[in-house]
Amino acid sequence: MSERLIRGRIDRSGGLVSADTPLLRLQQRAGSGLNKPLALPHLARLVALAQRLQRDISRPLYAADDHSDVHAVVRVIPDAEGASIEISDWRTRPIAVPQAPAATDNVAPQGWSWECDQQLRMVALRRGAEAPFVPENWEARSLSELFELQPDAEGRFPVLQALARQSRFTGQRVRAEGPGDRISMTLSADALFDATGRFTGFRGIAALDEAEEDEPAASMPTDPVFGSLPLSDPQFGRRIDGALRGPLSRIIATAETISGQFDGPIRADYARYAGDIAHAGRHLLGLVDDLADLQNIERPGFKAAADEIDLGDLARRAVGLLGMKAEEKGIRIDAPRVDDKMPATGEFRRVLQVLLNLLGNAIRYSPDNSQIWIRVDRDGDRAMVTVADQGQGISSEQQAVVFEKFERLGRTDSGGSGLGLYIARRLARAMDGELTVESAPGQGARFTLSLPARDV
Repeated sequence: MSERLIRGRIDRSGGLVSADTPLLRLQQRAGSGLNKPLALPHLARLVALAQRLQRDISRPLYAADDHSDVHAVVRVIPDAEGASIEISDWRTRPIAVPQAPAATDNVAPQGWSWECDQQLRMVALRRGAEAPFVPENWEARSLSELFELQPDAEGRFPVLQALARQSRFTGQRVRAEGPGDRISMTLSADALFDATGRFTGFRGIAALDEAEEDEPAASMPTDPVFGSLPLSDPQFGRRIDGALRGPLSRIIATAETISGQFDGPIRADYARYAGDIAHAGRHLLGLVDDLADLQNIERPGFKAAADEIDLGDLARRAVGLLGMKAEEKGIRIDAPRVDDKMPATGEFRRVLQVLLNLLGNAIRYSPDNSQIWIRVDRDGDRAMVTVADQGQGISSEQQAVVFEKFERLGRTDSGGSGLGLYIARRLARAMDGELTVESAPGQGARFTLSLPARDV
């Protein structure tokens, strides 16, 4: 389906007060309706962003319901009474249904050939000539339901990386339920695209792994995920990262779907419970990220890249990512202006990681309706960026330990792991820089990241 222009209207509270038929139908299929909150997460975020910035924004729009996937371009025009929505290039594509594979499919002799759509739902499966069985009821099941995905040596999942990049992948180890016991297989696939160049899924093979009958039995039983690795082995950290990240991500996504009532209205207290679950899941995922970073930076020989960066630009990026979180507490962030440039040398993503940690801490521990300042400066051959807040401050005794591992200055809330500042300083030093703090009780805190300056 393609229409020239689809219009809608959002009031100041975020409710959809008018909509052309395609938009209204999508809102209703999401469990809402007119004069009710906008139930399309992607569109709701765009509306909130336009209202916060108070300027028109145009972005691609992606949505889906039980019947079709929707791709369009949306323009949000904010005003004093809410926002107007204009959607163009509205295109729908029916969700793929199971279909028989082509006769020319390249079937793995001891495995299967398979195909899935862009949401990893199985649409085709064919048994190889020497395959011992074919799974039942595979139609429309998720790839991760049919196969138990296993992380590689780095704790990553090739199929998920390929999904993000819309590219081919190989070497995805999986386990599947066999007639008697679970079997190990390896997936590989090519990315599929339609005539317009849009990604539509994967087509590939699942090859049965060779039996490992000649290997001696282990003297001690091993865990299926972590094996017999000691805690000190770097592989243990990578495997625990891979084993936890997938389940936590699914918990968060499911809880947010329930909390947002995207599948239909539910009791308010249940929605709040789901919101709490999502919050706790994000906290645990943050701990997994911190532990993965911790093991990485403590690896012998760890070095950061030497990118040409602008501390002013990275500071503004950090504000853009955390600005909404500050607004929830009424905190104003005074960020560097667009023409405030501070060329430096450091790894782009690592410097942004440090700044997000500093700014996130400033927001978390600042009182409501206060202010945070971010300034860039240069002192000789050092480029500096400082994050200052109006929080409770840090005593001289606390300053002596604030950068230590697992130190949270006596806080018992769930705000963090106590690893963020330790990791931030280690990253700063890995980039030939430093991270320091100046503070006093009741006078806020000033954290300064300094890096090698770059002449331009």
